[in-house]
Amino acid sequence: MDATMDGATIPRSPSSSVGDYLKAIWESAEGGAASTKDVAERLSVNPASVTNMFARLRGMGLVEYERYRGASLTEEGLSEALRLVRRHRLIETFLLDHLGYSWEEVHEEAEKLEHAVSDRFTERLAELLGHPDHDPHGDPIPSADLSLAPEDLRPLGESAVGERVRVCRVSEDAGVLAHLGERGLVPGEELRVQEVRVLDGVVTVEDKDGVFHTLGPALAASIFVEPVGYGMG
Repeated sequence: MDATMDGATIPRSPSSSVGDYLKAIWESAEGGAASTKDVAERLSVNPASVTNMFARLRGMGLVEYERYRGASLTEEGLSEALRLVRRHRLIETFLLDHLGYSWEEVHEEAEKLEHAVSDRFTERLAELLGHPDHDPHGDPIPSADLSLAPEDLRPLGESAVGERVRVCRVSEDAGVLAHLGERGLVPGEELRVQEVRVLDGVVTVEDKDGVFHTLGPALAASIFVEPVGYGMG
């Protein structure tokens, strides 16, 4: 997105509301089109406001949008979304590692700060942090060229009984994070799946200290894991 000054074209970042919508579309779409309902729920706005913004973003060349079929990001829209995602996740990491924030606090704070800093600041921050590839919740951080490495994760509840798994990513919901953090169920932790109840979705896991944790279906669905074998070796 550019502006013209004295005949020269200079880059201009989108407004904070436009950026929030682009991120919400990216987070909701999963490779397809984001529905009005999904984006409205994610941003806590009414569907009519989303419809109006979709039309505005289409006019800016940031999304492809057809009424009742949702919105998908154009190449330019995707770049803007990933630029903000990179900034947000680096800020989260900085807040946790250097300013003493808890992991359930960093998301909301980063939402406010991501629109107040420049790309130059973002890259200085990445250098200070040692160019991390994941944020405190296990979400991948887009690289400087805005690429994302593919991941093959699954919800904890889809694991097999007896399987050993590593926690890789968790929901950013503050209540969920506080609960999981108290129990040490954080990215990097290895668990052994003891029980997966098909009837009600409850999952029981054992951590490396031999402590058992029983998780309801909502909590189990908020933890994404990768398999690392069987047993607790």
